[in-house]
Formats: sequence, C-alpha cells, structure tokens
Amino acid sequence: MNRLLAVKKFALLITVYTLCCLSVVSAGEVEIVKVKAEKQRADWVFHVTLKHGDTSWDHYADAWRVVTGDGKELATRTLHHPHIDEQPFTRSLAGVNIPADTSVVYVEAHDKVHGWSKRRYEVKLR
Repeated sequence: MNRLLAVKKFALLITVYTLCCLSVVSAGEVEIVKVKAEKQRADWVFHVTLKHGDTSWDHYADAWRVVTGDGKELATRTLHHPHIDEQPFTRSLAGVNIPADTSVVYVEAHDKVHGWSKRRYEVKLR
C-alpha cells in the first residue's frame, strides 16, 4: 500500500512540474506593440507599449531599451514585476539623451526566458 501511495505522489509531482514548465514556455517572446518618442528640452521621452504572456516571476517582460543602429545602448527601462493582468501595457522613460547626429533609433524588449527580442522597433526622430 505504501508503494502505491509513493507512486501516486511521484506521478503528481511530475505532473505539477510539467505544468509549471509548460506555463513558462507558453508565454512566448515579448512583442513591442507601439513606441512614441517625444522631444523634451534637450532629451527625449519614450513611451513603449509591450505585449507578453507574463505567467509568473520566472517568465515576464522585464525590460526594454533604446539602441542606435549599430547596437549602442542609449537607455534602458527595467520592469520590476510581471504584468499578468495588464496586457498590453505602456511604460515610459524620460531623460533619454540621443546624439545630435542620430535620426533613427531602435527599441528592443527583453523577457526573463527568451532574452532580448530579435525584432527591433524602428523609431524615426523628428
């Protein structure tokens, strides 16, 4: 009888572990939905809307950044918690210094499982 109970407990443990792993993988990569850049005095303010199937503290969109065409990082906005019930969501970052000779920048997004997005969002500065 004890052996049967042990087998059932082990099967339950495997099931729970599998479901947890699937929820982490099923969130997919973070998507950049929209970016708005506004000139504010000498610097810029970026408003970035992301969409991601945040599932837990182990898999959520945790940052976005502004980079130049050659990949130089100009600014990063860290996201400190999952947005499970708020999708898509927008977060802003002020005080972004863009070099005077730069007319185009890119936004990249990051999630805890997939890292930095392969797709960049092009932003033409005016």
